[in-house]
Amino acid sequence: MAHNINFNERSGEYSFFSVKEKPWWSLGKVVEDYPNSLEALQFAHLDYEVIKENLYTTSFNADGQAMDFTKRVKTHYATIRKDTGDILGVVGKDYQIVQNVEAFSFFDAIVGGDGIQYETAGALGNGERIFITAKLPDYIKVGKEDLIEQYLFLTTSHDGYGSITATFTPIRVVCQNTLNAALRNHSNCIKIRHTTGAKERLEQAHKLMGITNNLSAQLETIFNRWSKVQISDPEVKKLIQQAMCPNKEVYSNLQAGKDDALSTAFKNICDNAFTYAMSNETQTMDTTRGTLFGAYNSVTGYFQNVRTYKNDEAKLKSLLYGGIGQQRTQKAFDLCLSFERTETIGVYN
Repeated sequence: MAHNINFNERSGEYSFFSVKEKPWWSLGKVVEDYPNSLEALQFAHLDYEVIKENLYTTSFNADGQAMDFTKRVKTHYATIRKDTGDILGVVGKDYQIVQNVEAFSFFDAIVGGDGIQYETAGALGNGERIFITAKLPDYIKVGKEDLIEQYLFLTTSHDGYGSITATFTPIRVVCQNTLNAALRNHSNCIKIRHTTGAKERLEQAHKLMGITNNLSAQLETIFNRWSKVQISDPEVKKLIQQAMCPNKEVYSNLQAGKDDALSTAFKNICDNAFTYAMSNETQTMDTTRGTLFGAYNSVTGYFQNVRTYKNDEAKLKSLLYGGIGQQRTQKAFDLCLSFERTETIGVYN
């Protein structure tokens, strides 16, 4: 699978930037300092405008022969990248374009532009899809030494496929585990359709997601509680199995103790995650060793540090686009909440 990072033939550069770290596939620009939103747009070559243009189709006479004039399609438009002229997609008449610069305004609105650290941004294909990752200024602190950074990820498209998607994803500094943790009254992901009012809804998205100091405080409270809840090794293994469980049939076999009915692939996934839980150096901290927080991190750590992916794009989709990684870590989060209340691993649903 190709990297699909946009290459701008006019500038001779790839549309991607990264702070300090080497960009994916060794393409794009590395910068030493965190840029502001305008600089990030320029570094990633996202400072282009997208417009809607009329579509026309060939007209035919009663004999089926093509005629010399065309007919305008009244229900759809083409989206075009203004700087290159590339056609990015075909959209309906109610489709509202959200410009790249407006996508960055989502981040600036969260803390008034102060403290946001843009880490990566880029465009895929001909520029029909863009993505941005940024770090919020504050940490979530678990125990004395375990720090969790707060990241925001946003992607939007100009081709008519997919919504504007914004995701909140805390990441442990110590081992770079994505912790897609949702709270009962908040969502760590919001999707906005490209219809009338999309720009206004994007500007308010952080409020709908609950991305505030209040959310950070709640997450910090939960993770610190979990760091004090003891869990046995057999219960950790059981939690991993249920978090990784793909369907009710596999769950039934687990409950019935029918190990021979479980696939080798499923067993290997669970064994690898359990091995990570028991032996990885990041799992030996006071906050993780034998704790519910450590059990949770065994699942997030598996998908971030153990699982093999085709490439970085596939990994990103798994962890942030609602893929398997995000689904399984959310299941682990729910199981941990249940264990905290009942001291037993909950049931599959």
